[in-house]
Amino acid sequence: MRRILQVLIVTAALPAFAQTPTDGLMMPAKSFCTGVMYQNDQWHEYWEGSLKRDNLNIGTLTTQSLMYYGVYGVSNKLNVIASVPYVWTKASMGTLAGQQGLQDLTLAAKYNLLKSESATGKLKVFAVGSFSTPLTNYTVDFFPLSIGMGATTLAGRLTTNYLLTKGWYANVSGGYAWRSNVKLDRPAYFTDGQYFSTNEVQMPNALDYVVSFGYNKNAFRAELFYAQMNTLGGGDIRRQDMPFVSNKMNFQKVGTTIMYYLSNPKNVVLRAVVSETLAGRNVGQTFSYQLGLLYTFNFNKDVQSTNE
Repeated sequence: MRRILQVLIVTAALPAFAQTPTDGLMMPAKSFCTGVMYQNDQWHEYWEGSLKRDNLNIGTLTTQSLMYYGVYGVSNKLNVIASVPYVWTKASMGTLAGQQGLQDLTLAAKYNLLKSESATGKLKVFAVGSFSTPLTNYTVDFFPLSIGMGATTLAGRLTTNYLLTKGWYANVSGGYAWRSNVKLDRPAYFTDGQYFSTNEVQMPNALDYVVSFGYNKNAFRAELFYAQMNTLGGGDIRRQDMPFVSNKMNFQKVGTTIMYYLSNPKNVVLRAVVSETLAGRNVGQTFSYQLGLLYTFNFNKDVQSTNE
């Protein structure tokens, strides 16, 4: 019921750079963008299967995270990305104790497969491969207050971006994630109408996509986005029961991202994201905001600031 996919739409403009696996941007060679992002997610209603309800044993669930983020331009066509979040959760009612700790290390490589220019704009296609794994032995059998799912994940993604010469752009990104099994701190469990005499849980894979439209010019970038994720398997939360780590967890959400690049000091960008879950299955109806501060180091003095 906690949000299980953070759609990190970190966008960029002049003079600094910042990008993620889902956008149409690349860091130039020998440039390093790094910083921290604070995120706050809250919900007081959730979908128990298709039934939308509240729960007085939870009240409002708040999930906060402080994430370190970094991306390095190995070349003008290849970037590597890393992120590590510290997460803490809290319920406003009931007796369930919140959890906190380091969550998962994520590493990704992004490659520019295709770049084509015309008089009206630029078309770019990217391939992304990513890997994530838990950094600590946090509890996965305590949803919705668990800080993560505990699975090691491999994911592949394709992103297409078209940027008009006047600064307007459209971006489409789709990905597939393969998840490892996870282990519980108990010898058996019941889910999906079946009893399993083991502590190992088979996790369903997931498919997601993000569509965004925006404006990117000079020191300002703004966009609107729609994101959807579908878990390929898993069952619903049983009536009046707690959610389970392998439940089907689907969502559809909309949001906006705004970034502004300071003229002094240079290479510093302020970033804000707001999103709302419109519909879902076995997830909370989450309102989320994120605030970030990023800085770019240019180790290649010959690199000129561009919007590539």
